[in-house]
Amino acid sequence: MLSEIGSLVVVALFSVSCVVSASSLSAAPATPQTSASVPDVDPHEALGSKSAPIVMEVFSDFQCPACKSLYDATNRQLMDNYVNTGKVYLIHRDFPLPMHAHSKVAAQYSRAAAQIGKLEAVEEVLFENQEKWEASGDVDGTVAKVLSPAEMTKVRALIKGGAVDVSIAKDQALGNTTYRVSQTPTTIFHANGQTFPYAGVMSWDILKQFLDQLLGGK
Repeated sequence: MLSEIGSLVVVALFSVSCVVSASSLSAAPATPQTSASVPDVDPHEALGSKSAPIVMEVFSDFQCPACKSLYDATNRQLMDNYVNTGKVYLIHRDFPLPMHAHSKVAAQYSRAAAQIGKLEAVEEVLFENQEKWEASGDVDGTVAKVLSPAEMTKVRALIKGGAVDVSIAKDQALGNTTYRVSQTPTTIFHANGQTFPYAGVMSWDILKQFLDQLLGGK
């Protein structure tokens, strides 16, 4: 049953996360959404089909070790088995935490890169090299590993223009007001007219089991 799987996911999710405050360990229930009604979706930050039966919003901080763990454990298989097959519409939400000195800058570079079609490449290099740029603060140099000089010029110009900061602020406001996100990663699942907010890291096996239950409508 879906309720049983949901309980299993909740238990798994509470184990590892980057906490904003100690007031809550999970996001509050939200109004059910469809892909068409999920607010403030930047199409450059979304992957898959808008008509997918499941919408996943992942509130993430590139400097958060738990976010890296979730990405490492689930992203490739999620993309191959659910996003690229039209089953999941995956939306990246920037939620840089104030406790992380370079997370806002990383979000700026990721958001700007997304505008030129390089979201996946930059997301991957930021998570793969998290410990290095966390120590050095060299987000620019990290991103430059996967972008051409011409692309880096575009990314820096977009950051300087300030529009990416507005988009990041919208994601943060959505997390704070609509879903009451208190830690990263927090994943919001929308399916079958219902919304399921879960906070923390999950294994691929748990995520797959839950997605399959949602697809089965049980």
